[in-house]
This record gives sequence, structure tokens and C-alpha cells, in this order.
Amino acid sequence: MVSVFFPDLAMDRWRRITAAQRTLPDDAVPVVLAATGTHGPVVHAVNAAGVARGIVAGARVVDVQAIHPDLHVEQADIEGDRALLERLAIWARRWCPWTVAEDDGIVMDVRGAAHLFGGEAQMLHDMHTRFVMQGLGARLALAPTRGAAQMLARYGAQGVICGPHDVGEVLSPLPVAAMRLPADTVRLLERLGLKTIGALESVPRVGLMRRFAGLAAVRNPLVLLDRALGRSADPLDAPVDAQHWMARVRMAEPVIDPVPWLEGLAEDLAAQLAAAEQGARRLRLTIYRVDGEWRFRDVATASASRDAAHFVRLVVGKLEGIDPGFGFDMMTLEALRAEPLSLRQDRLDGRRDAGADVAALLDRLTAKLGPSKVTWDAWVQSHKPERVERRLPVLAGVAEAPIGLTKERPLRMFEPPEEITVLYAVPEGPPARFSWRRVAFLMTRFEGPERIAPEWWRDRSGTRLRDYYKVEVTDGRRFWLFRDGIVGDARGGDPRWFVHGVFG
Repeated sequence: MVSVFFPDLAMDRWRRITAAQRTLPDDAVPVVLAATGTHGPVVHAVNAAGVARGIVAGARVVDVQAIHPDLHVEQADIEGDRALLERLAIWARRWCPWTVAEDDGIVMDVRGAAHLFGGEAQMLHDMHTRFVMQGLGARLALAPTRGAAQMLARYGAQGVICGPHDVGEVLSPLPVAAMRLPADTVRLLERLGLKTIGALESVPRVGLMRRFAGLAAVRNPLVLLDRALGRSADPLDAPVDAQHWMARVRMAEPVIDPVPWLEGLAEDLAAQLAAAEQGARRLRLTIYRVDGEWRFRDVATASASRDAAHFVRLVVGKLEGIDPGFGFDMMTLEALRAEPLSLRQDRLDGRRDAGADVAALLDRLTAKLGPSKVTWDAWVQSHKPERVERRLPVLAGVAEAPIGLTKERPLRMFEPPEEITVLYAVPEGPPARFSWRRVAFLMTRFEGPERIAPEWWRDRSGTRLRDYYKVEVTDGRRFWLFRDGIVGDARGGDPRWFVHGVFG
């Protein structure tokens, strides 16, 4: 097993992205990447200058700024770092087919592959060189077991190679923290005098087994030690390679017009998708020009599809403005995004599927007019009635049913709500008489209240809560009224009344 540890992945990635956009701070300036913490931003990563000043991950940013006024703070992109690790794990399959991304590195099962690179030492050197070329600091180690390789990569010498008979001897001087145990477990072992893996291995296991019996396997030091020493199995569950669907055609001589080859490409791609029971949601047509340049056009679909004729119509609508140069001699059509689409039988009565026709129409309109021009109403999760419905591009999909969708809502909603004049109000209830649009109304019955509190993660501080009432007046009309605020809430003056909608 080979373990690759990236000690400064977040900072290396930030440095590479920032250098392409603007000038980096001076090397003497401490730079930290901040992440959200329980009591405010905390340090997620720190550069070499910050480490030299004693700045550590987990410290509150405000405390560090008080000590180091010249501190340069940037926002950490934890999701982006994780995505980079996932991509690196797939890219690392140039050395072996079994790779897995961890929290801070990659593990590779290189059994049977080292001889292809001139031996284990040459393979590790090639790995380290290629990671450095990408601007990533990497520590590597090779060992017979996954756990041993992980420990040596983080606490051993750079590029160490551990043989199958030397695992116990090589791991013995390493601290117990090398097993990446929880902090409380490490403190407990150190208080017991078990500060190294060798010390942990030398003591009787009966007492320790009782003490750690309730811990999960990934937190139990005895289980992790047995895995590292090869006493128990620790298989590598490598994800399968992502499937890729592409149709390709090569021309005998350069051509200018791609349309004559589109039908064959679309049928080839549709056949590949049908064999995998997949449907395309996003397509890309690429032409490769004879001068070494390439041009592409992307199209999307409202629902998963493998209709070759539909693919052709979508792509033809996007070919305007594509520059073939002096001609191109190769063209590809690939599915950038696909979704499961099981094989199904057409209607027995011979009628067309109206839903498929609507989806195809939306696809063609979007391809012709642009995604921002073709929209529909979609549900959005929100407590506020005026935020529940919004316009979204048809290709963006529809959100799940909003909060409170099962409650009765008016057929007609006013945006914004219209203020009414209250002539007489029932104590702790709706107005018995009110005036709206210069017409006075007398309430006969009501239902409520339904209290809707402000959305603290979205509304400004001081936003008042609402009490909604369904009110029926003497002529039979029903209104949806709400009182903005309550008396004594210290968020403004007297409450105000509004009509938000009309039932029926």
C-alpha cells in the first residue's frame, strides 16, 4: 500500500488559484484560511510564516488577529478541497487501478504495479515529482498494510519503504497519535504511559480490551493496531471508474459543415446510453480543427433522454457561430451528464407521450433562446408565503415541496401584500371591521391565527413575526389577512394589518 499525505492541501490549492488571479501576499506575512466555527471563524489552514509565529489550526481568527495585526485572512473552501482530493484519487490511477481519497490524502493499492515503474523506489519518486509539479506538497510512504502506510506517511521519513517483515519494528517508535485516534483516547493512553506504538504493543491486551470495548473499530486503538500490523484485514474499497459516453467520427479530409455527421454520432451515443440504461441531461459537441484548435457547443435537456433525433435537433440549433477555421477532421458528441433511464415500452394505443413532447419542446426553446429566457414556477423551501414560489429555468429542475404546502393558501396572492385600515379589532384576534381599497368590510367569522416567524438565516434583525387569519365577510368573500408584529415586541411601533390574498 502507498499512502500520500498532503499536509498543506488547502493552502497549496489557495496559493495556486490566487496566483492566477492576483499577486500573493509577501512570504513573511502570515496567511490563514478561515472556516466557520461554533463561536465564529476559526483557523482552518495556515502558511509557513504563520506556523513560525505559533498560529495553529482551530484557533479563533479574532484571537489570532489581536496578537498578529498584520494577519491576512482568506475564506477556506472545504468543499473545493474535498473535490480536489477526489479528482487526485482518480488521476492517481495512472500508477494503479485501486485508489481511495481520505480526509487529507490518498491511499493506493500498488501490488503488482511497482515493476511497471522500475521498482518501488522509482515509483515513489515519480509520484512525489508529479505532485510537486502540480504545486502540492506531498509525503509518501509504502508499507504492506494500509494503516502502516498511513502512519509512516504522516510521522515517518519522506519516501520510506517498509518491508513485510519490518512493520512492527518500523512502527514501534511512532507516537500513538499516528493512528489518528480521537484526542481523548490519545490523552488516556499517554496518561497510562503508552506514548508510542511499541509501548502499546508490549502491554497485556486484556485490560485494554475491556477499557476500549465500547469504541467503534475506527476509534479503537487495538483494532487499528492489529490492522496496521496485518493481523486483521483492512481492505481498500476503491470506487469504480466514472462511466463516460462518447461517440467519435474521423473524416478522411477536412470539412466545414458538421451537420451531415450529426445523425450517425447521435445514434451511436444513444445506443451506448441505451445499453447502460442511462439518459443524457447535458451534451457537448466538439470539433477538432486541422490547425490544432477545437470548438465546442453544449446543450442540456429538461429530462433524461436518449432520443437520437432530439439530440440532432438540439445541437443543430446551437451550431450558429461555431468557427470551423480551415476545416476539421474529427468530431465528438459526448454525454457530460447522464441519469438512470430504464428501458420502457411505448404506449400500446399508439399515442404519443405528451410529457416527452413537452420536454422536447422546452429543450429546443432553451437551446434557441437561452436558459434564462425559458422559465417556469418552482417551489422553494421557505416559511414566508411570498418566497415559496419563484421563477427558475426549466432545465434547473423543480425543488421539493415547500414547508407548509399542505396548508390551505389563497388562489390569488398579492405581491407585495396590501395594507388595510383597521376600524375595529377583536382583542388578540383579527379585525372585526376593516377597510381595503376604500371599501369597508364586516367580518362574520374567522379561522386562526397561524403564526409565521421570521427566517433568522435570511431576514434582517428586527423583522417582525406574522399572525395570519382566514376571514369571511358579509358578502361571502374570504380574505387572508395578517398582523405584522405584536404589541410590545420591541421591534417597532403598533402592529400593522395587511391583506395577502383572496380565496375563491
